[in-house]
Amino acid sequence: MLPILFANEVMVEQAQRYVVGWGTLALINAGIAQGKNRSGLNWFLLSLFLGPIATFLLITCFDKLRPDVTTRPTPV
Repeated sequence: MLPILFANEVMVEQAQRYVVGWGTLALINAGIAQGKNRSGLNWFLLSLFLGPIATFLLITCFDKLRPDVTTRPTPV
């Protein structure tokens, strides 16, 4: 019985580390997206599901948007 309890504790600790790492990657992706003038929130949420795949897509497939594309003209 004791080895089973220890194994479960190890699995829980590994799962916690995995979740922390995945969340950290999502935050990093949100920062990269904002640096490319893209929605940080959208990329954060997408990264929660795709993880490293979202990082790869963000780095390789999406160029930085021009500032005038992301901002609406202010009414006069």
